[in-house]
Amino acid sequence: MKPQNKLQAMRHSCEHVLTQAMLRLFPGIKMAMGPATQEGFYFDFDPGKYKISEADFPKIEKEMEKIIKANLPIRRQEISLAQARKLFKDNPYKQEWLDEIEAKGEKPTVYWTGDEFVDLCAGPHVKSTGEIGPFKLLSIAGAYWRGDEKNKMLTRIYGTCFPTQKELDHYLWQQEEAKKRDHRKLGRQLDLFIIPEEVGPGLLIWTPKGATIRREIEKFIIEEQIKRGYQHVYTPHLGKKSLWVTSGHWDLYRDKMYSPMKIDKEDYLVKPMNCPMHMMVYKSKTRSYRDLPLRIAENATVYRYEKAGELSGMTRVRYITQDDAHIFCRQDQVVEEFLGVLDYIIFLLKTFKISDYYPRLSTRDPKNKKKYMGSDKIWQEAEEKIRQAVKKAGLKPVVKEGEAAFYGPKLDIMIKDSLGREWQCGTIQVDFMLPERFELEYVDKDGKTKRPVLIHRAPLGSLERWVGLLIEHYAGAFPVWLSPIQIMVIPIAEKHNQYAQGVVKILKENSIRAELDERNETTSAKIRDAELQKIPYILVVGDREVGKKTVNVRARGEKVLGEMSLEAFLKKVTSNIAKRK
Repeated sequence: MKPQNKLQAMRHSCEHVLTQAMLRLFPGIKMAMGPATQEGFYFDFDPGKYKISEADFPKIEKEMEKIIKANLPIRRQEISLAQARKLFKDNPYKQEWLDEIEAKGEKPTVYWTGDEFVDLCAGPHVKSTGEIGPFKLLSIAGAYWRGDEKNKMLTRIYGTCFPTQKELDHYLWQQEEAKKRDHRKLGRQLDLFIIPEEVGPGLLIWTPKGATIRREIEKFIIEEQIKRGYQHVYTPHLGKKSLWVTSGHWDLYRDKMYSPMKIDKEDYLVKPMNCPMHMMVYKSKTRSYRDLPLRIAENATVYRYEKAGELSGMTRVRYITQDDAHIFCRQDQVVEEFLGVLDYIIFLLKTFKISDYYPRLSTRDPKNKKKYMGSDKIWQEAEEKIRQAVKKAGLKPVVKEGEAAFYGPKLDIMIKDSLGREWQCGTIQVDFMLPERFELEYVDKDGKTKRPVLIHRAPLGSLERWVGLLIEHYAGAFPVWLSPIQIMVIPIAEKHNQYAQGVVKILKENSIRAELDERNETTSAKIRDAELQKIPYILVVGDREVGKKTVNVRARGEKVLGEMSLEAFLKKVTSNIAKRK
């Protein structure tokens, strides 16, 4: 068994031990389901008369330890449907699973832990409870049965398990560090965004400081895209429903779309994607093979319905601003254009100081072709283009079946932040379908009319999620070029205010975001407050600095750089900003 599969089996077995311990301690609770996950495991149960909380974790963990120390064998058994019905006769959740097993014409399998505990399960598991490594219960939450809000609310316990105590301790440290870095907490502390109840769940407002970060990223994106041959457009936030019927979104993406609104007796939709709008830009004039590739870009806001329970700060919202672009090209240009986008994404990651990432090739689910548009031939062709491009780039992508967009396969760039957590942000998609559905054409050099190939790309994914990720990756300490306030100037006493005001004026004239703290507070209190705001540079000025026309420089992280001329400091900071350090 591969190490990752063995870890999954161990975690799944640990979940069974949790369930067994729960049944010992709280007789009468009904077990629902409990899989292993990428982070550990969880167990959903119907608590019945009990009110179970995290305060119960120590006694649950103690009971689990007894079961693990007993080294009970874990054995698989295939039984008949009738036996399974009888075995779980008092459990409606297991009966529902058995209904599905019966509908598929399969045989139920159960796993026994010793002779006491049994659960309906497909496995895999370790051979005995003694093979389960160090574990920890993490949290408790509500969860709808099978994730459907129409069903009963159950109680879910999350836990994790690792082969060694060292690995578990490292994971627990990461979790604590993640709490400190939580972008929702830091977003409030640093005043970057708000999500007012009066506006609605998932509808965030960028405050002036957060808007500064977003504006700097957008400026950077646009400047770089212009260098790489992109042309920028602006498109409306809504359009006729027929646009998204033609694109296929209405049939295959409707669960993420908001209801139509009537305008002049016609149905309109707020846009979930920019694709149809950019198709209209392409169709606005006759295109020649000489015009291709045509790279149309837009930092555009789109609107998507996310369930209330899935919303989370900036990382899961109901409107997103994509660094979106569509590249219309000839068949013989697809691989080079794809590689150009890949190069751009890697350039962006380096700029944002993210070095841990890998490519994931998301393909169609061959067993569920109804989820996708197009023929097998089109899909094979599109996937082959991506495979050629990644091979040429020297990459070996992880293949993820069933994760493709409904109109084509894609290469997702999976990144890991400073805590090792994985995020899916950048994406490049090859699409033969939308050019067909929108009847896009160009005149080739032989005078014949042909269809272009379309490459969809959003290197950062969405600015909302990206900034949320950056807040946590940097722990709120943004690099100088992105920091909302780059420099705080602090006069020691009131008599130094005039000189400090002059320093701020010069900094602002050099396009540096500087502020002055003239409050009637001690210098140490002002420095502490500036550090809590994670401002990159603090300039303290007193008698000595006024007399010598200098500034006393403190860099973030309590690094005292000492006294220097304002000219020398300006040169240092402007260089850092220009190089995006």
